[in-house]
Amino acid sequence: MNRKDFIRKVALGCGAILTGTALAKKTTESEKETIGFNHIQNTNSKIMENIVLHKADTRGNANHGWLQSFHTFSFANYFNPERMNFGVLRVLNDDTVSAGMGFGKHPHQDMEIISIPLEGDLEHQDSMGNKTVIKNGDIQVMSAGTGVQHSEYNKNEDEAVKFLQIWVIPNKKGVAPRYDQITLNQEDRHNKLQQILSPNADDAGVWIHQDAWFHLGKFDKDIATTYNFKKEVNGLYVFVLNGDLTINGQNLNKRDGLGIWNTNSVSIKADSDAEFLLMEVPMHI
Repeated sequence: MNRKDFIRKVALGCGAILTGTALAKKTTESEKETIGFNHIQNTNSKIMENIVLHKADTRGNANHGWLQSFHTFSFANYFNPERMNFGVLRVLNDDTVSAGMGFGKHPHQDMEIISIPLEGDLEHQDSMGNKTVIKNGDIQVMSAGTGVQHSEYNKNEDEAVKFLQIWVIPNKKGVAPRYDQITLNQEDRHNKLQQILSPNADDAGVWIHQDAWFHLGKFDKDIATTYNFKKEVNGLYVFVLNGDLTINGQNLNKRDGLGIWNTNSVSIKADSDAEFLLMEVPMHI
């Protein structure tokens, strides 16, 4: 599959506007022939009364050579009708990009796009004139609105970059495109929940056009807390970055995801040293 077809597959798989020809900065003609897909069709989501559990090894997996991507929800060639979204949380991709490689310029429209680097340095350029680098400890947000083009590359020639790519469906269409990034104090998540995103520009973290709140936690073993929902009609999706957690009695391990709704709060306990992301989002689009 060539690079143009790959972009087209992403567009068809996600319902987002994505076109273009450049994906990997250094992809050679021979490498193009080896770029392929290894998507796993997952039908074993564990769905309970108000909980859905996505174990790490049930995610969709795409190996493009220069890009290794795990998809919690349907994306590009990975399609699973049980895994289209969690409320307005549309995409949760766990990406690893090889040294010096990346996504060439491509457009987005009417989507809130959040990037959270886990390792390495990710270089961003866009049609709004921004040229920045984000790394672990940063969070980046882009409101695509009426339309924006951007590219993302691994800035380093000697190591991979790992990051979460998250798409949230906005509550407003046709807004002016907007970009922001901030550097977080990582100590503010040690044994407590650090807010990193909200609907309000004056709150902690970045903001988006949606009634969503994201928090990061880095807990020592046996630390416990309760997360209280900001809005009763919202749901909460928990994604474990490292370690082991118990959420309302449900055990989670590294890269597991769990969605819960129809409740006002959840209990969180670290069964080992653990890092995790909480995403509270509206359940109705």
